Amino acid sequence: MDTGMRCRGLMAKALRTAWAPGFLAAVLLGAALNLHAQTQRVMVPSLDRDASGNPVMLIGHWSPAPTANGESAYPAQGRGAMLLLHGCSGPYDASGRLGSRMVGYTEELHRRGWSVLVLDSLTTRGERELCTQRLGTRKVTQVHRRLDAWGGLSWLARQPGVDAKRLGLLGWSNGGSTVLATIEAEGLSRRPSDVPLPAFAVAYYPGCAEALQGGGVAGVPVLLQLGQADDWTPAQTCVNWAQRGNAGRSELATSGGTPVPAHGIEVVVYPGAHHGFDGEGPVRLRRDVPNGVNRGQGVHVGGDPQARQESLNRLTQWLARYE
Repeated sequence: MDTGMRCRGLMAKALRTAWAPGFLAAVLLGAALNLHAQTQRVMVPSLDRDASGNPVMLIGHWSPAPTANGESAYPAQGRGAMLLLHGCSGPYDASGRLGSRMVGYTEELHRRGWSVLVLDSLTTRGERELCTQRLGTRKVTQVHRRLDAWGGLSWLARQPGVDAKRLGLLGWSNGGSTVLATIEAEGLSRRPSDVPLPAFAVAYYPGCAEALQGGGVAGVPVLLQLGQADDWTPAQTCVNWAQRGNAGRSELATSGGTPVPAHGIEVVVYPGAHHGFDGEGPVRLRRDVPNGVNRGQGVHVGGDPQARQESLNRLTQWLARYE
């Protein structure tokens, strides 16, 4: 057998084992302890402004990629870096520490050589969560979060050891919607000069209604990971946005800035999977959420072991294009 093929097979087997449902809880516990020890709490300026005209300062959790064995420093060209954008519940668990989703994905990205910045859009704005707030009443909107993401990209590009040409966005739910708002082609064409163009974006079960209604197209390649049974942010809305966006890939967004071409959108829909399918908890009904397909009746949220495994494999394949 070819040595390279054998190594790739062993790596794939190891990845499947590492994310196996029975093993993941123990991995996350050890990962959390290790990650908290090496994560740096930083303050990141958003492009949003406060009442005095100063940048809104956001809490960030910065985890530089560990150097590879035998290396004394990062490669001359730097390593890629990912900006992680939390959902409506924020990035923390009930104890106030980074939640298991943020910890787990950061550890996996580290293993692949990526640095990670988890950006908190809520705490310094006096909010703890948005999930129980009706759409249209939220004080933190996608307008704010897009400016936060642009600020996060600018911050990442300035960090030692980071390759500013290999920056990616990864968001979940409300943070997935932020991904779509951030990489909309016309908006990207008007971004400030110190905000780098991300190389790609990944969104898990985002709300796509605003993107569909806005008529924009993606300015970078996008991977959408969706649950077919999602009754909070329905998959079909995102499928419709992707189909329209892919049909308009010949378009260029040129108004007011540097032209940004439209890029392709890859969509994966997991049968029977609900909102939050990459999580560990069982599916439950959240009656405290006023939004969703059946407003006033709550939404279903919870993990799906098969969809979680397949989505992680798909994410790994996607990242390999930029490594």
